[in-house]
Amino acid sequence: MNGTGEESRHLSTCIDRTADDVYAYAADPANLPPWAHGLGGSITRIGDRWVAESSPMGRVEITFAPRNELGVLDHDVTLPSGETVHNPVRVIACDAGSEVVFTLRCRPGTSDADFERDADMVSADLTRLKELMESD
Repeated sequence: MNGTGEESRHLSTCIDRTADDVYAYAADPANLPPWAHGLGGSITRIGDRWVAESSPMGRVEITFAPRNELGVLDHDVTLPSGETVHNPVRVIACDAGSEVVFTLRCRPGTSDADFERDADMVSADLTRLKELMESD
């Protein structure tokens, strides 16, 4: 892999809630702190962007895809360096429940170990989302 930027990994979890329920919850940026620890413990809205001051990457700005009926939860994260990372995310109906799929892309210059760490963080976030959604 060695950070060529050409590697992607699809990380997913199945949730015993309808796709509409999961999308409605996950599409609200105010709900991110309990489950998306990769974006930090707090988030505030500034115009059409959301800002996470305490993310593991420092202060990041997040711009979300407009709400839609297709389950698209894509979001762009602008890092402190000014680099913007596009994160494709989908909520897909699956039998009586849903599947959330996050496509993690290896950014150029990212080591294999860092890519694995990022994948572990995304997987942990998806697990927290599943636990929150299934506990209601």
